[in-house]
Amino acid sequence: MVTVAALAVVACDGKAPARAAPPPREVEVLQMQPTPVRETAEYLGTLLSRQSVTVMPQVAGYVFKIHVRPGQEVKAGDPLLDVDGRQETAALDSARAQSNSAAANLELARQTLTRTQALFQEGLVSAQELDSTRAQAQAAEAAARSASASVTQARVQLQYFTVQAPIAGKVGDVLVRLGDFAASNTPLTTIALGEVLEVSVGVPPDRARQITPETPVEVLDSTGKVRVSSKVFFVAPQADPRTQLVDVKAVFKNEVGLRPSELVRTRVVYRTGEALQIPALAVIRQSGQPFVYAVSEKDGATVVQRQPITLGALGATSYVVEAGLEPGTRVAVSSLQFLRDGAAILPKPAPTAQLPAPPGAPITR
Repeated sequence: MVTVAALAVVACDGKAPARAAPPPREVEVLQMQPTPVRETAEYLGTLLSRQSVTVMPQVAGYVFKIHVRPGQEVKAGDPLLDVDGRQETAALDSARAQSNSAAANLELARQTLTRTQALFQEGLVSAQELDSTRAQAQAAEAAARSASASVTQARVQLQYFTVQAPIAGKVGDVLVRLGDFAASNTPLTTIALGEVLEVSVGVPPDRARQITPETPVEVLDSTGKVRVSSKVFFVAPQADPRTQLVDVKAVFKNEVGLRPSELVRTRVVYRTGEALQIPALAVIRQSGQPFVYAVSEKDGATVVQRQPITLGALGATSYVVEAGLEPGTRVAVSSLQFLRDGAAILPKPAPTAQLPAPPGAPITR
């Protein structure tokens, strides 16, 4: 009977009863406020040590003994390896013998001169004999000085056969083995002091023009976390003709175990400031035009309206908003697929996870 009555009502009115409007959906809302942002770019950098040397011998010969191992810490003057100097040792012994002989001849010449002078005073020898004896003593003295200089020269030359560390630091790979012949241009090893390092980065010329001596440079680990930060101290006056990149350098104290010649991720911070940031998940695109759902009050209800915006650089989780939104504007950041223009909502504050990246988060262009 009820069904018949309902059909009768429909038949009389000619219309079906209107459906009740769905209740407002609960939507998370974010109020836009300016937050700190940074304009950055990442590059591949090279670590350099200004206190790094390649050790080469000053003499040629066969490697006789190696005193160090790769990775060993040494002080300036520590022996690194010996080159076979037996021939120079023999030359030094010979020079010492000649020096001793010259010293004996000098002593004899001086004694002879003393006796001749005494005889001359007694009139027993002529002035010519005295002059000859004096000249012989002077010649013996010169020969003694020459022999002494030869000893010094041989001793200095022999020192070169023990290759010493020119600076303090860590020994690199030892490039020769026992018995190898090392010429004066043969690299033996390297020594680098890694306490202070430089990071060298090649940047495009148009970006290099934005760099000043106070521009921050950050060395990152594989996850993008900052390992060490410094400031630019050098910008090359010209671009590399091969790569068309400008060399930029920063120096820092190495307290994180980095090594010279290591390739590292490097971030250059070109500009810092404040801007509105919108979470990337709150942006909807239609025909290439990005827009958001702005929240406003209308006829006593909270509704959303599509608002076209202009996006800037993309950060870790948010876009910089260049135009289309003002500080204080509220924006829907959840349930976007269920929203339509003019739809009523029940706003609730967005959780922390929906907020823009924290101050200092990079914005990469």
